[in-house]
Amino acid sequence: MRIGLVTEGGYPHVSGDAGLWCDRLVRGLGQHEFDVYALSHGPRQEDEDRPEPPPHVSRIRTAPLWTAEEDGVAYGRRARRRFAESYGELAQVLCAGPGGRGAAGADGPDVVPGHMTDRFGSALYGLAELARDEGGLIGALRSDTAVRTLERACRAPGAHTVARQARVPDLLTVAAHLERALRPLSLAWYGDDGLGAADLCHATAAGPAALPGLLAGHFSGVPLLVTEYGAQLRAHYLATGPDVATPAVRTLLAAFHGRLAAEVYGRAAIITPGNAHTRRWQERCGADRSRIRTVHPGMEAARFTEVGEAQDRADPDTLVWVGRVEPAKDLVSLLHAFAEVRKEEPEARLRVVGAPAGPQGAAYLGHCKALAAQLFPDEAEGVHAVGDNPVCFEEIGGPQAPTLADAYASGAVVVLSSVVEGFPVGLAEAMFCGRATVSTDVGAVVEVIGGTGLVVPPRNPRALAEACVALLRDPERRQRLGAAARARALELFTVEQNVAAFRCIYLEIVSHCPVRRVVLDEKGEPLPFAVPAEAHVPGRWTGPVAPVAGRGRPGRAPGATAGYTPVRATPLAAPEGAL
Repeated sequence: MRIGLVTEGGYPHVSGDAGLWCDRLVRGLGQHEFDVYALSHGPRQEDEDRPEPPPHVSRIRTAPLWTAEEDGVAYGRRARRRFAESYGELAQVLCAGPGGRGAAGADGPDVVPGHMTDRFGSALYGLAELARDEGGLIGALRSDTAVRTLERACRAPGAHTVARQARVPDLLTVAAHLERALRPLSLAWYGDDGLGAADLCHATAAGPAALPGLLAGHFSGVPLLVTEYGAQLRAHYLATGPDVATPAVRTLLAAFHGRLAAEVYGRAAIITPGNAHTRRWQERCGADRSRIRTVHPGMEAARFTEVGEAQDRADPDTLVWVGRVEPAKDLVSLLHAFAEVRKEEPEARLRVVGAPAGPQGAAYLGHCKALAAQLFPDEAEGVHAVGDNPVCFEEIGGPQAPTLADAYASGAVVVLSSVVEGFPVGLAEAMFCGRATVSTDVGAVVEVIGGTGLVVPPRNPRALAEACVALLRDPERRQRLGAAARARALELFTVEQNVAAFRCIYLEIVSHCPVRRVVLDEKGEPLPFAVPAEAHVPGRWTGPVAPVAGRGRPGRAPGATAGYTPVRATPLAAPEGAL
């Protein structure tokens, strides 16, 4: 089948967890044809050298989200009216008061009322149809008309109390954010030479990155699969705190992203969160449980095999922390916890292995080094010996940690001290290495560990220290936990299980939601066997399945929609004309 793979800020332009996952998925499903549609976040992503894609990747199309040029189209009277109606309805939904608040307040998500979901979808697809028919949507979203429309919605009777407090700078900020988020509506990706020709659209993130998948379903009936390894709505809340935006801006943007998430989850044929933590966010935003399949990320286990099978390489007195250095990792609590560990185990040492994440991470790393120097003055055994600090900061590739596996191999216990975490990749890597772990109870940590490590509350240095001391003093317990952790990781978190899961999900979606189209050859004649065999399966099913809020399209099998068909068949018999 032909898969339209929609990515954001990752594959095929940059490496990292998202890029590696997509690359492994594409290479593992060589029996399918992939078209990659990449949304980039900056010019550096597009300029970086990217690996040669496998031969079954037919093409790669890139669109920048970081910039957009107006096409110079000036709307006539009818087009201006269409824009005012659609954008006005969108603004009214975002500014709705408590009676229709739904999707997301400034402080968290709530289930969206049905009528609000319908109005939001109507406005969204109205803008998309305007962009397809007339063009010029970028300029319209940047116009004074858009700002004035937002202002009228904020001042209208029944508007949210916080939205009424919006001032001109707030309205300009919200209008600019909406223009950036809605840029995918103007892309020329939705015709028969693009996503409209796909048998399945797989969006590797929700939020604005899933807009191409929504429009492919709206215009061409292409079923949508959404994968999230971290809830996009949660990421938005974390990025727009009280110190970043005013209450009015936060409320309006939270409403937009909450209702967009509800629309994406409602239209998707299947949603695949990477862990139970993300799944709970999706269900809170209105995702149907019957269409959710948890698929854990797939990781390369081979590079950790030597370490996992050779336990004697570990220093029995060393704790190891591995990851990106940033405030969310709470290395300050780890350092204070290690000070307590040293009181009980004077020979203990701590290795912090990782590079800073951007300028903020670099500043945080400097703060942590200063704190370590204050808490642990250089120690010397005698007056003629050189002092040594029990805490060292390193990066992967250095003499002490040439590879990631070597970093994990150097310690007896791997520590995770985060206060915010999605899927803890570093924790899974430590499990592949057969290491006992001490982690804070955040994100999907408990789901990943599954009883093979110790878990303590976040921001609790004393509890973290007690757990570390308990493992440092009990080598047999460390060995048991490490062996159990490695066995669990090999069962749940390998590339093979991830690829196998998506292979089955692809077939499940296409068998239930076939796209009916006639493919012509060079002479204009119908091309036999140009669509997968699953497209010929009858449109009535024997199993109880949940309906999907979607639009049907002409030529689809009887009763079929953009998702599952809630119809039971009585004795199963092939209808006339079925293969």
